[in-house]
Amino acid sequence: MSDSQSNKDQQKHQQRQQKVKEQVDAKVAAADKVQGIFQVITGNGKGKSSSGFGVVARCVGHGNKAVVAQFIKGMWECGERNLLEKAGVPFEVMKTGFTWETQNRDTDTIAAQQTWQKAKQWLADESIDLVLLDELTYMVTYDYIDLEEVLDAIAKRPKMQSVIITGRGAHRKLTDLADTVSEVRNVKHAFESGVKALEGFDY
Repeated sequence: MSDSQSNKDQQKHQQRQQKVKEQVDAKVAAADKVQGIFQVITGNGKGKSSSGFGVVARCVGHGNKAVVAQFIKGMWECGERNLLEKAGVPFEVMKTGFTWETQNRDTDTIAAQQTWQKAKQWLADESIDLVLLDELTYMVTYDYIDLEEVLDAIAKRPKMQSVIITGRGAHRKLTDLADTVSEVRNVKHAFESGVKALEGFDY
């Protein structure tokens, strides 16, 4: 490639990138609201809870206060919980395990409500910067926790508090209320090929 052609290519690239920069700068300038963010991370793919915990780690890394209400997986060893509790992150854990293992609607409902009552206290606490409601979508789907109560608590939370809800099958009202919705799509999963869940990777 000649120096002349190389210079032309560089000029075209620079022009394209300048247009991108102008578009990004315009969006940044237009984003003038300062408030907490409500995000829903849903879909059938792996990584929803991991994504939520990543934001918790980010929050704590900036010296802010985060809390976690964990539904469904409470009987499992949780690497994120082991780490984040040492960093001062409070956890409220349902502790009954997967609902298809307990097969007891009454005890699951009681356990879900106990965890939810603590989560509601956090959602009213101005000192908390981030609340992760891990796997809450299942509690709404199974009617262990009332959807309208969840929507009301999130809508009335302190202005600068952010909330993340994870789990499959998020109700439309949750995604409508959310500021950010991410859907994790399942393309391939090791478990489907008979690979056991691996400590330190899957949990």
